[in-house]
Amino acid sequence: MQKIHIIGSVGSGKTTLARKLSTKLKVPHYELDNVVWKRCTSGDIRRSADERNEYLNSIIRTDAWIIEGVHYEWVAQSFQNADLIIFLDTDYSKRIYRIIKRYFLQKAGLEKANYQPTFKMFRKMFKWNAYFEKESKPEILKTLSKYNKKLIILRDNKEIEKYCSHPT
Repeated sequence: MQKIHIIGSVGSGKTTLARKLSTKLKVPHYELDNVVWKRCTSGDIRRSADERNEYLNSIIRTDAWIIEGVHYEWVAQSFQNADLIIFLDTDYSKRIYRIIKRYFLQKAGLEKANYQPTFKMFRKMFKWNAYFEKESKPEILKTLSKYNKKLIILRDNKEIEKYCSHPT
């Protein structure tokens, strides 16, 4: 597997899984948030849809990649070109715990953040998590249904760890 797309909600474990697989498979990984946002010391700048799409396409045109994020509406090209799509369907309460843990670790400077870990951002993550569960998740599963032959759904840490030990 040289082209993997990982999708899931905030706190589902996408970045952690992408990093592990990247190390194990020696394949670069990319966060979709960094495709959407140009990271600058003066503050993040949202890329235009054209810039974002071109950046994603430049990644997809390479021989090997792991792309991870919650985005699904504009990444069809990535799903089509992936050898494998992993949907992380982590339990809602587990994601809440991880959001809280991440916030405090980032505020303490113990975990890197691509954004300012403000209380406003913290609250947004809860809203995004709830929206994902009620709205996005059914839409994503419907979108991914046409890729069933290359889709796997992982629901908990044991399944994720088992997969990391023996990626297909």
